[in-house]
Parts: sequence; structure tokens; C-alpha cells
Amino acid sequence: MTAFAALYRDLDASTSNLAKQAALQRYLREADAADATWAVYFLAGSKPRQLVPTKLLRLLAQEAAGLPEWLFDESYDAVGDLAETIALLLPPPSEVHELGLAGWVEQHLLPLREAAKTAPEQLAERLRAQWRQLAIEERLVYFKLITGAFRVGVSKLQVTQALAAMGGIDAKRVAQRLMGYTHIGAHPQAGDYRTLIAPESNAEQVQKTSGQPYPFFLAHPFNIPLEQFDAVLGPPADWIVEWKWDGIRAQLLKRAGAVWLWSRGEELVTERFPELAVLGEALPDGTVLDGEIVVWREGKVQPFAELQKRIGRKTLGAKLLRDIPVVLLAYDLLEWEGRDLRALPQSERRVLLDELVTRMQHPSLLPSPMLTGLDWADLARQREVARTMGVEGMMLKRRDAQYGVGRTKDVGVWWKWKIDPLSIDAVLIYAQRGHGRRASLFSDYTFAVWDGPPGQEDRKLVPFAKAYSGLTDAEMARVDAIIRKTTVESFGPVKSVKPTLVFELGFEGIARSTRHKSGIAVRFPRMLRWREDKPVEEVDTLQTLAALLPV
Repeated sequence: MTAFAALYRDLDASTSNLAKQAALQRYLREADAADATWAVYFLAGSKPRQLVPTKLLRLLAQEAAGLPEWLFDESYDAVGDLAETIALLLPPPSEVHELGLAGWVEQHLLPLREAAKTAPEQLAERLRAQWRQLAIEERLVYFKLITGAFRVGVSKLQVTQALAAMGGIDAKRVAQRLMGYTHIGAHPQAGDYRTLIAPESNAEQVQKTSGQPYPFFLAHPFNIPLEQFDAVLGPPADWIVEWKWDGIRAQLLKRAGAVWLWSRGEELVTERFPELAVLGEALPDGTVLDGEIVVWREGKVQPFAELQKRIGRKTLGAKLLRDIPVVLLAYDLLEWEGRDLRALPQSERRVLLDELVTRMQHPSLLPSPMLTGLDWADLARQREVARTMGVEGMMLKRRDAQYGVGRTKDVGVWWKWKIDPLSIDAVLIYAQRGHGRRASLFSDYTFAVWDGPPGQEDRKLVPFAKAYSGLTDAEMARVDAIIRKTTVESFGPVKSVKPTLVFELGFEGIARSTRHKSGIAVRFPRMLRWREDKPVEEVDTLQTLAALLPV
């Protein structure tokens, strides 16, 4: 545990990619396989679900530190992170331990969840006994893991590179092996880690019968003026053009008689979409499809909000499956008859995909339509109707492109030519401190619009969106200073502020919602610009938002 805590400190304290890479490789060289197994599991993006109720942690830490509730809350407000706050406030350790990361996770942390269910009266003493053994820097990692808030300044790509260096193998091969590693289950084994860094001749046979997906190939944004398309891209004939669907990116696998459905976030979602599991059963063995899960009704894709209704349900009854049917809009064939096709040109993979879809004629499998145009201007005109179709724009894929790993440095292979975001002017009414390097700044904001037009008596501001991205560091510092001067009331960490700050917000989609006071929900809101030129009285209204709703 001490070594992993030191690694966490080194990664968190550095902004140098070279220094982070050196720290990762140093840890992996020195750690035993059991500790390295869990270290990679956490650093590659996985984390245990919350093991202990946050309320209990706060109460026990407050008691141990001998602080009144208001002072604990003030400390939390100042630090901005619960795990760090508790780690700093607890008394010094009174015992010594000799366990590594694997020992702490398997013997102490994971059993807490079961204890919280079966012996809650013993949970408090278990926690006290555990943190009495941990130094402050170890406690920080410990509480990060317990609260499910573990994150540190290292990317999955950096972990991949470190593992590749350890094994002396291609980083692309490691990336492929890592797919699904973080979802092996609650207890990844040392053998799983050894497979990550094993010589290529040993590990790759496993994939032919396993549910391990391929790393998803990602596109770069394409935002240049239309008149430059020919110079940069060449003619449209060199490209496969498709709609950019607004669904869940997924791979459907059929190997050795078993079926797996993986989301791009490396979540195994087979049980969430039983109709696609049935589709997988019908696929020939050794097949991997790449595509988009969308709600399909009346011959067209439905808004993402419809898909969210299924994502949020714990049980999938017959009525829900009937009312919100999904399909896989397939746009790539990555494996066929057990053979990896990713090195084939995009155009050849597409021909094989279309042949498969035509042969199967399965209602849950549809090909993503390919679009044609006389020139880029013609395709641009077609793109103008994207939002009415419930899509985000177009995908441009070179016909001779191989299927890469992640967002490849060889830019220009896949592009996403998205439509401009919807936008509206709104006023900031609530603010909260951020986390990490933003812990001392008010960086998380709630925005509102008027519930009536200018001149209407007693009109009110109604909150409708939260956003925290889009400002420069300098702008955020200025906003933070204004928030501190215009705070009206505090609700714990949230500050109600005088409505003076107007911003243009951009978002990708909009839908009606019964869960929001405004009756409207927006997707991926962010600040496009600070409207210092616009008075609060001229902020947009709920009626303006409603006019943006799809028909």
C-alpha cells in the first residue's frame, strides 16, 4: 500500500508525461504481480463501487478528529475533496501494517461492502481499525477507493505505454488486451496482469475464444471551412460518408458459441439489451461488429432521451422492450470467421459487412447508410437536416483506412464533421467549488433562463443546466472573484449568487424531462463564451428553449 500511495503522489504532483511514465514503469518493475494487477485495474480507469456510505464516513471522521459539524464542513469546503479532507483530519496512525495494495483491497476494502449489509453495527469499528494503521498519504488513496472517487492525472494510454515497455511488446497489442481487463470482475487475478505483458505468441490465442473486445477506433473533429475541403480531403469519392449517430457505441461479439456486448466505455452491457443478445446468437462464430445502439421506431432513429429511459431502468419488462426497441446500426466488421480484419481497407470491411447484413436479414441488425454527394457542397446541404433526423452530423472515413486503436496520431483517417451546437444565453445563479486543481475555485455553475418574456410581471429565473467547461483559467479566476463578491446565500458547498453573469451555453441535444424543474433537459452543456455585453434582462426564456425541442 505504501508503494502505491507513493506512486499516486508522484502521478498527482507532476505535469510531465515523461516523469509520469518513469514513475509508472518504476512501480511496475518493483511491484509483485498481485499488487500490479490491482494498480493497473485502478489506473486504467476502473474503480470499486462506493463501499461505505459517505454519511457514515463523515460522521466517524468528524468524531475521530474531535470537530464540530460546522468546522468539518468548513474544512471540506476549503479542501474540496472528501477523501483528502478526512485523510488530513484524522489523528496520526497508532499501528503499523505490512500489506501491499492487493492485501488491502482484498482483505480490507472489498469486504466492507458485505459488512455494510450484514453487520452494519461492526462497520464503524472495522473502519477505525483500518485507518489506525495507515499513514496520511496511504489514507488518501484508501479513502479515494472507498468513496469511488479514485482518479489521478494519468491516462489509460500512459498505462498502456508503461505495460508495453515492461513486456517489450507493441503498445497497440497491450491496448487490445486491456479492453475488458477493468471489467474482469471484482477480483482480477495476477494471471490477468501477466497476460497483459506476456509475449505476443502466448496471449493472442486466448482472444479467439474469449469475450475480449477490440480497442475502439475514434475520430478526430473536423471543423475547417467548406471551401478548404477539397484541398485537405480530396474528392468525396475517396471517402465513406455516414451519419454520426447519437446512441451508444458498441461492439457485438460472438465467439465459441457465447455472446458479449461491450460499450465504448468498456462496460459489458449484454444483459441491458436482450434483443441484441438474441442477434448475437444468430451471428456466425468468430464475428465482431462495431456499431451504434439506437432506439429504432417507425423506420427511424429516436432521440437519445428515449435510449436513456432504458439505461436508467433496473428491470426490463416486456412493455419497456416493446415500447423502446433498440437495434444495432452496424458500420464496421472487425472479425470474421475468427480472423482479425482491422488491417483491411475500410472499403473492403464495409463490403463484407453489407454481405453479412444482407444474408442475415435480422430485424435488430441494420447497416449504417452510406451517403453520396456530387461534391462537398452537396454533402454539406444534406448535413443541414442532420438535427431533424436525430443525428449529430457526418462521419468521414477514408476508403483505404485501416481500423486503428483509439484516436490515432495518423489524423485524417476518420473525421467527425459535426453540426454546430444548439445555443442559448443564460445567467449563472449557483456556484460550487471544483475538485483537484480547481478545489479552491468556484468552477461548477448552474444556469437559468426566464420563465416569461421581457415586460412580464413577476417573471422568475428557472434553473435548467449545469456546466463547468469552456472557460480559460483567466476567465474562471475572474468569475470566481465575482462570485465571492455577489454571494447571496450558502447551502453547504453551494453558493447562491446575485444574477449578473451571462453566458452563451452550447449543447448537443434537448428533450422534455419530468425530472427537471424547467421541464427540459440538455445534453453536454458547456460555456461557449462569456456575454459581458448582455444584460440579465435579455437572457433567453423557457419558451426559447422549448422552440429548440425536436418536433
